[in-house]
Amino acid sequence: MTDGPDPDEVASALLASISVLVRRGRQAPVDGGLSMPERTALHQLDRSGPTTSAALAREAQITAQAMGATLAALRERGLVERRADPDDGRRILLSLTEAGAQALRNKRNTLVELLARGLGGGAFTPAELAQLADAAALLDRLGRQL
Repeated sequence: MTDGPDPDEVASALLASISVLVRRGRQAPVDGGLSMPERTALHQLDRSGPTTSAALAREAQITAQAMGATLAALRERGLVERRADPDDGRRILLSLTEAGAQALRNKRNTLVELLARGLGGGAFTPAELAQLADAAALLDRLGRQL
């Protein structure tokens, strides 16, 4: 007799379904489209605040050269800016510009609209929408425990 669903089976099902959502979200076109490395760098800067190129590369698990090329493209578009570190003038910190923050908001808004379209139009019953709302809170809690 079991005490409920097997955690390994639940983990496998969650990973598969979340992967589909993430893949579809990445494919969603946005005006002024950003490449995946560009979006990753912007997200990291949004989460962490000003940081170095080397730290961004470590976090993204890519080479410093690859991150440098990504950041150069973002700087050219005015989405990222460079400044001297106030604590160590030899170090350069990168931060999100207002245009970079807007690019992220645009992507998030596109994803919210995409999800809302998928949820609307009678595709889900009110009870199912309530289940999904509850699941969102549980997924957030799960993510914070990892």
